[in-house]
Amino acid sequence: MDYAQHIATQLNLGTRQVEKTIELLEQGATVPFIARYRKEMTGNLNEVQIAAIRDMLIKLKEIDKRREAILQSIDEQGKLTPELRAQIEKAESLTELEDIYLPYKPKRKTRASVAIEKGLQPLADELRKQYKCSVEQLAEQYVNEEKGVSSSDDALAGARDIIAEQVSEDIAARNKVRNIFRRQAMLSSKVVKAKEEEAAKFQSWFDWNENAMRAPSHRILAMFRGESEGLLRVRIVPDDDKAAIESLERQFVRGNYESSEQVALAVKDGYKRLLEPSIETEFYNTLKERADREAIKVFAENLRQLLLASPLGQKRTLAIDPGFRTGCKVVCLDAQGQLLHNETIYPFTSVREERAAVSKLESLVEAFKIEAIAIGNGTAGRETEEVVKRCRFKNKVIAVMVSENGASVYSASEVARAEFPDYDVTVRGAVSIGRRLMDPLSELVKIDPKSIGVGQYQHDVDQKMLHDSLEDVVVSCVNSVGVELNTASRELLSYVSGIGPALASKIVEYRNQNGAFRNRHELMNVPRLGEKAFEQCAGFLRVRESDNPLDRSAVHPERYALVERMAKGVGATVDQLMKDRDLRSKINIDQFVTGDCGLPTLQDIMKELDKPGLDPRAKFEIFEFDKNVTRIEDLREGMVLPGIVTNITAFGAFVDVGVHQDGLVHISQLANRRVADPNEVVHLHQHVQVKVIEVDLRRHRISLTMKL
Repeated sequence: MDYAQHIATQLNLGTRQVEKTIELLEQGATVPFIARYRKEMTGNLNEVQIAAIRDMLIKLKEIDKRREAILQSIDEQGKLTPELRAQIEKAESLTELEDIYLPYKPKRKTRASVAIEKGLQPLADELRKQYKCSVEQLAEQYVNEEKGVSSSDDALAGARDIIAEQVSEDIAARNKVRNIFRRQAMLSSKVVKAKEEEAAKFQSWFDWNENAMRAPSHRILAMFRGESEGLLRVRIVPDDDKAAIESLERQFVRGNYESSEQVALAVKDGYKRLLEPSIETEFYNTLKERADREAIKVFAENLRQLLLASPLGQKRTLAIDPGFRTGCKVVCLDAQGQLLHNETIYPFTSVREERAAVSKLESLVEAFKIEAIAIGNGTAGRETEEVVKRCRFKNKVIAVMVSENGASVYSASEVARAEFPDYDVTVRGAVSIGRRLMDPLSELVKIDPKSIGVGQYQHDVDQKMLHDSLEDVVVSCVNSVGVELNTASRELLSYVSGIGPALASKIVEYRNQNGAFRNRHELMNVPRLGEKAFEQCAGFLRVRESDNPLDRSAVHPERYALVERMAKGVGATVDQLMKDRDLRSKINIDQFVTGDCGLPTLQDIMKELDKPGLDPRAKFEIFEFDKNVTRIEDLREGMVLPGIVTNITAFGAFVDVGVHQDGLVHISQLANRRVADPNEVVHLHQHVQVKVIEVDLRRHRISLTMKL
């Protein structure tokens, strides 16, 4: 198969674009590197398009691998004819390949194989000819007590079993049934008898029926979860099987003879017993894959927004992991996020302890010159925020509620134990909360993305697909922001293009032994980091203290000589060129166009010279909840409150209004117009105004609207 041509057609791209992208991928280039530094080769393809080419290439190679296995299997059976080989080699999908292979696929004992062992294949062949005859007399010839065929009825039943299997394995028949399923299949769900109480959370699906191909992903996954838990029974079949059976009869039944009636009986049996269950399983898997992809897409977009959340920056931070009975763990961090001090305060045990806590916080802020306070938003978060507000600090200190999602996962991880071997999980969790405020991306890469809490049915979807998709998002975010080589953790470095966990460890080890990197080129001294890895990673790493100003930018070292020529052309140094906009305005980039460096790359270089290493993330904004609302009991219908979007799903967005229970803004309540995708209207961590529609205290559910 011509991979490039096929992919180009499927993705509506130029064949040469795809060919060059495949060539780069085969050479080990990463998606971020290709998108950023090989624009001329790919015709300026973006990361999404390059990733799509990569994924389709992997899929096509898997199909070819399966093709070879099928050819080998049939050849070993001695049944591989030139015509069959040509048919297999022409097949473009796994479904088409499996349909061709089905009659040759080694099977466990079936009713048809038993009938064939009894010598009834010739009878089945005769019946399929459908000529005028007495089927009973025909079948009498195959009665054989020794082989287990005791009567003509036994013989006819066995022959029908053979025909039924032939019908179920016929490619045209399978495609006809597939088309009927596409048009008419209904997704139905019923509660398992006597499990109504246990299945209460799935009550919406106790008696559900809708068109399968139009069912939304979250509904599919909800029903499938109920089935996997043994609480629901789910079917995906046409409401009426009449159309499918009639279609098959038109294909297989000819004439109106006794033999035709036998074939008609076999067709009906073949459909009900073999073909319908087979296609139902196929459609179940198709719906599951589609629902998985849609859910993973939502998860990936949420994760991207979370990772690219606004960083406060390098500020001396006091972080608090709140708690009622066990107290609040307090840590003080320097501007680089290093732990300076930790202790526990107990503001909720007595009035005396509350006063002591306020006094302690005031003294810690003064002693460590704290500029910001990060407060975990879990249990006792709002109450702790009120304690902080009662403090009287000598200098201005901002206090911010920070999401705790995944902090406990980090604090118990090997990464946290390696960072803080002498501290318990509560200290580690508080440090994570503080660092998240300073730089969400750098801290969140240490946590399994599935534990961050921004997904929809993340435990129900295909785990490999989920892992690969989220890995792509993390890699994309890390490389789009760029990484400071001398302060980045091993975990952050491992996501940089071309590095990975092993080289990241080598870089940190080299840095610990030799001190800070003086420039990008010094990376070449790191053991096992060769020219290829350097090519892939160098542009995404920053060395802010380097004597070469370009090391602070996203300009790739392979273009340093070009920038030096630009500077020389206007009679300046590179440093002067980067600091003086008037000098840059004198450069005519058209003069620097070459075969491998066109206008897209030159325009990127000019942007970097203008704002070297500019962080693409939005500026940090302080948010405050309504001070009069701290518990769900404080909510009243009609209240208008400030909130933060914490999660986005296919059916709406969840918003934190400061009561320890997120409220749901259903997709129908997001805007005054119809919305197909919640991401059209809101984004993660967005500050919004919402109105309370309903409060269900018993079920702890809050319904909100953004239609104010």
